[in-house]
Amino acid sequence: MKQKLLCLIPLILVTGVVQAASCPAVTVADNKGVPSGDFPQQYELSEFQSLANCTLSFNANPDSAALNSKIRGNPALPSNLSDRIPAEPLVYAPYDSIGKYGGTLDVLSNATEAGTSDFLSVRHVNLVRYSDDLQTIVPNIAKGWEWNDDFTQLTFFLRKGHRWSDGAPFTAEDVKFWYDEIALDPKIMQKPKDYVLVGGKPMTVDVIDPQTVRFNLPAPKPGLLSHFATSFAQGFQPKHFLGQFHPDVNPDADALAQTLGYENGLAVIKAYFGNSDWTDTPSPLLNSPDRVAKLPADVIPTLESHITVSDTTEGRHFVANPYFHIVDTQGNQLPYISEQDEIYANDNEIRILKLINGEVDYKAQSVQLPAAPILLEHQESGDYTIELRPEITLANVSFNVTHPNLEKRKVFGDLRFRQAMSIALNRDEINEVAFLGLGVAKQYIGFSPTPSFVDSKWESYMIQYDPAAAKALLDEVGLKDIDGDGMRELPNGEKLILNLQFSTQGVAGEVMELVGQHWAEVGIQSTVKEVTPDEYRSTQSSNNLDVGAWRKSQPMAIVLGNNELWVPPYEGYFGHRTAMLWAEYVDSNGDSGVKPPAYAMQLIDDVNAFQSAMAGTAESDALGARMVENMVGNLLFIGLVQAPAPIYHRNALKNFTTFLTQSYEYYRTYPYRGTQWYLDE
Repeated sequence: MKQKLLCLIPLILVTGVVQAASCPAVTVADNKGVPSGDFPQQYELSEFQSLANCTLSFNANPDSAALNSKIRGNPALPSNLSDRIPAEPLVYAPYDSIGKYGGTLDVLSNATEAGTSDFLSVRHVNLVRYSDDLQTIVPNIAKGWEWNDDFTQLTFFLRKGHRWSDGAPFTAEDVKFWYDEIALDPKIMQKPKDYVLVGGKPMTVDVIDPQTVRFNLPAPKPGLLSHFATSFAQGFQPKHFLGQFHPDVNPDADALAQTLGYENGLAVIKAYFGNSDWTDTPSPLLNSPDRVAKLPADVIPTLESHITVSDTTEGRHFVANPYFHIVDTQGNQLPYISEQDEIYANDNEIRILKLINGEVDYKAQSVQLPAAPILLEHQESGDYTIELRPEITLANVSFNVTHPNLEKRKVFGDLRFRQAMSIALNRDEINEVAFLGLGVAKQYIGFSPTPSFVDSKWESYMIQYDPAAAKALLDEVGLKDIDGDGMRELPNGEKLILNLQFSTQGVAGEVMELVGQHWAEVGIQSTVKEVTPDEYRSTQSSNNLDVGAWRKSQPMAIVLGNNELWVPPYEGYFGHRTAMLWAEYVDSNGDSGVKPPAYAMQLIDDVNAFQSAMAGTAESDALGARMVENMVGNLLFIGLVQAPAPIYHRNALKNFTTFLTQSYEYYRTYPYRGTQWYLDE
């Protein structure tokens, strides 16, 4: 206690000058007697200094200038760190200890835009985030927020002096620019995402002052805040940089673009930004390397902890953002780790071998439970740790109810067929063989964890193993073995062979092999083939899959902010989709595509109403219950097994905590503060 008190009183120097005490090295493991602030594991600067009775002095990575020199287009760094960080930086209490600067975080992804979200989440920022309890939303880019009484107005308060990675000021104008000129511009985004709409209608964004921005909603949508806490899609873009190429912002945008060798300003924006909200769009370094030297910078300025300096088909390299807005409780600017290096390996066996050899510092995405035994076996020799953590999603399959082959479409669209294919699956065997007996057989209900308003019968709906009943249903559908080979033909006599394409990023190969076997036992022939994530997604999006196979489900907090699991095609490009022609019908207001059945249209109406209702009320619960009944009762997605999944980290990676879940749904590492990791070697 005496030592703690000494750090809270002024130090008297021999000259008689009074200097504020240095601040205690507060960590989550040892708070040094400093109380928690308004939010767990972090403080605003004034809050921390008041609670610790000290004045924080700031320190930068000694290699900041050298790292900055690798960022093409960046000016020389201001000599004082106080000119690079906000006037009120966010203060993190590290998990275990104050870190040390330097080193390179080595990570492993599948390919460009495939299996990379794990790594993206390490450096990710958004207006807010979830704390590692996955219950509490806490400040990040925004230092605070405020709702009005009926959840139709959300105001964010930003940090004075916050800067982009090129040193330009970050203000409320960057939030408004993102919304008005990127998210709602059909020339950039083909159609607005659900999270930028409320019941299908746009919001408006007002700049109150440079540090205050307000979203005005046409109807209540309390889940908008949780969207910003969980999504890779950031609520800001650099107006000073992208705006110079946007004709609605700069009347000379097209002329400027033409001097750089581009047709017009929007072509430059697409070279940087793509036409997606996915923050992993390949940079001009990869998309247009012949033109990149003419552009003002290699990549868009960022607020994230690291910025891309190299982008190839083999991988990417990043250096620390010299203007990052977070410091630790000793005033050290984060991130501690100076550089990040990502390599690509699409082959699952190669990825596992690299993990066993200790060539990777952190990995969770695309590491499936069947790989756990061999990874656990080599923990000691590889000097790494494997933790098995629950997954929010569960492995599931779907049938393409808008298949281009009209005979298959008719069969896949018959509920009796989907019921038969569900009860033909021996989920206990799948659990024992593919999931090491650690999983639980479940039906897909759309929500995970299960809300209280869901009738428990839906979690076990049509998951009983009953091949005899499955065969009877298939007979009713008109699928008979005409040629006597033991396998059923379509009602028109054509062979029925299901192409079971899968990617190990979405579901383990052992699972799909068993699924194919179980369906063969009731007379449905299939071919099982592993493909890359890109191949799978391309086939899925072009409406050419027979069977979808991935993991799927979301916490209610995310459903309240994003309706994609309930509206055709029932997820974005990177997720598990079906009914692509229903989606086309909805998007075109009936001008093209295939009209969805009544229950699918009811789901759209219900999820929009669910997002505006106050959670926990009778209205909200009734809407949610009907959503589950319609989704599960029609078996658009057929659940298999929910099981834990491995999380891998090398033992030299410090301040690494146990994750509550292994989940994409809370954006992987984002709640666990990868910017305070450091390498001790």
